Amino acid sequence: MQQHSTSPPPTGVPVPQILRDWLQELRMCFTAPSWEHVLVLVMGAVLAPGKRTVSACLRMTGRAEAQNFSSCHQLLNRARWNTHAMARHLLSMVVNRLVPEGPVVIGMDDTIERRWGRRITARGI
Repeated sequence: MQQHSTSPPPTGVPVPQILRDWLQELRMCFTAPSWEHVLVLVMGAVLAPGKRTVSACLRMTGRAEAQNFSSCHQLLNRARWNTHAMARHLLSMVVNRLVPEGPVVIGMDDTIERRWGRRITARGI
């Protein structure tokens, strides 16, 4: 007779406190349940080699067999959070961390890519 384990499946590697602290400024952009999924996805994205899909992120954190596996997919599919506000806030965090004082200089490359073909004019694009 086969015995079944009565303990629930492992929930995976806990999110380190240092990651929670680093991303705390983004906390206000998500609901409490969504925030936990965001932390797991970020941790998995940092750890995952190759393509950083939701599935790869969950596998790297030990949550591939979790019951709420689809919740992380739904977090990105439904996008009930403002992506533009999130991007602006994330850029601000990066700039403040890397360049706390002084101006930020952004360089632009204005070289023209020459492409040839039947549908492209001789001058290029």
